[in-house]
Amino acid sequence: MWSRASSEPARSGGGAARGARAGTAARAAANSAAAVLGAFACLSACAATLAEPAATAPAAAPGTTGAASTANHPQVPEAARADFNRALNYMRAGNTVEAELGFKQVALTYPQFAAPLVNLAILQRKSGHLDQAEETLKSAVARENGSAVAWTELGATQRMRGEFTDAAASYERAIAADPRYAPAWRNLGVLSDLYLGDPNRALKAFEQYQELTGEDKPVTGWIAELRQRLGLPPVKRPGSAEPAPGSPRDSSSPGPASAAPASGTQGAGG
Repeated sequence: MWSRASSEPARSGGGAARGARAGTAARAAANSAAAVLGAFACLSACAATLAEPAATAPAAAPGTTGAASTANHPQVPEAARADFNRALNYMRAGNTVEAELGFKQVALTYPQFAAPLVNLAILQRKSGHLDQAEETLKSAVARENGSAVAWTELGATQRMRGEFTDAAASYERAIAADPRYAPAWRNLGVLSDLYLGDPNRALKAFEQYQELTGEDKPVTGWIAELRQRLGLPPVKRPGSAEPAPGSPRDSSSPGPASAAPASGTQGAGG
């Protein structure tokens, strides 16, 4: 499922398949704030989902980093968790004013944590204040430089502002902070392909994302299309066999079928 991470909206031009994927991503991007709510049920920037992707994994328990994350984060005091969860509940309920006040208070009281600033930035971004959101997220990564979540959110915000090179750098920082944080790889792949015209980097990012998540559609189709554009052979389906040495293989001799992309070039909405 591709929300903000695959969620770089389409630009003019490009193939129909890429346009379909980007269109789905753009629609998902509109729901990104809701998707992120569960990602910060802990103050220490959990490894759930955010920025571009819709939530595809449960949030980690408070004070942990989640199964997919290996990054270390500050320990969360009980009082901080309680205050943060109160603000989070306001956010879930759509009470933006109280949520913003709550996150600001937590950020002021516990300056070692990035998560309250990340959620504050999500609210700012949702209200259209991208400049404020970017500054807030820069403060978040200054507090917790090892937060892949905060770096990925910063990259997503920079992408929305048209700062594509900066966005790529932020995604790279997220990956450096936690190479197993899959949304950063996915966002980097979409950005590299649709906005930076770098299919080689996009292919590497999508293949790494798929390795981490095991996701099939739509990423398999995107990988297949990238490999085709780069003149690379298609990825074989699992279980496809090579012909035995010396076996005849021509138009009159059946033999094993040639390998095909796992899902063709289906768009992102698949």
